[in-house]
This record gives sequence, C-alpha cells and structure tokens, in this order.
Amino acid sequence: MSEHPGLSPADQDVVTAQLGRPPRGTADVGWRCPCGKPGVVVTEPRLPDGTPFPTTYYLTCPRAVAGCSTLESQGVMAEMTDRLGVDADLAARYRAAHQAYLADRAKLGEVPEIDGISAGGMPDRVKCLHVLAGHALAAGPGVNVLGDEVLAALGEFWTHPCLADDSEDRDGPEGVAEA
Repeated sequence: MSEHPGLSPADQDVVTAQLGRPPRGTADVGWRCPCGKPGVVVTEPRLPDGTPFPTTYYLTCPRAVAGCSTLESQGVMAEMTDRLGVDADLAARYRAAHQAYLADRAKLGEVPEIDGISAGGMPDRVKCLHVLAGHALAAGPGVNVLGDEVLAALGEFWTHPCLADDSEDRDGPEGVAEA
C-alpha cells in the first residue's frame, strides 16, 4: 500500500516538487488548482513517525504560498487578530471555522495530544495565513471567514500558467520567495 493512499504517484511527485521535500502523512488532495495540480493536501493528524500534527490542510501551491507570505509580511495577521477582538460576529464566525476544522480532522483520526487545537491560531488569533487559505480552498467559501478574506486578497493566483515543474517556480508572484 502507498504511504499516501489518497495521492496518485503523479500527485506525490508534484507535491514533493512544490515542497522541496517528500510530503509527510498526506492522506489526500484537499484542493486542486484549475491546472489539475494539487494546491492543498490533507494531512493525517499523526505523522508516520508518531508526531501529532494539527495542520490538516497544508497549502502547497507555490503561488498561493508566496502570496500568503507577502500578506503576512504586510501585517495582515495582526490586523485580523485585532479585528477579532472588536467584532463579535467575526469572532463567532472564526470560532465556527475552528470547530469545522476540528470536525474535519476528527474524520481522519483522534490524537489526544492535539485535542481542541486546530491550526493557524484559531479560534482566538491569526498566526498563519497559509493555514487559513488552505482551509478555505479545501472546505469551500463560507466555512472560514478569514480564510476567504485571504483568498480574496490573493486574487486569482492560479490564472498564471503553471509550469511543468512547480519547483522551477519557487518565486511566485512578483518574485516573492516561498515560505
């Protein structure tokens, strides 16, 4: 049986090129770019070496990764966290995203060490836009309000032609290096 039963060998090769290393504990593709390549992978809550891993939706698309890194460098995470403290509706919707994330991970297995812990800073702060974007892409619009905002800020990152080997495109939009 394959180490990553939800990924085809071609998907495994693409994700390896995107990450610059083989993926660990990957269960499936959570979202595909319109070009057909994996852009978000679903990761098991416990890695093959036994390490608990709370990041269920792992963003792999080099252009989206670079765009999220740019947004993070512009202070978007702090701005979003500040808004959570003053906007009760936004905070409630973000807490619902946290619960949805936990429910999705529970379908993959229970890991007591990370019980109640999602990713990206949810539910009280924002510490990783990559996680929020990955969740929003995999779950679809309306599930993660701040993830949806990240995607809106990224724009249509997928409209640029994909290269045959994404490892050649490590610099994403405007030459911003991947995180």
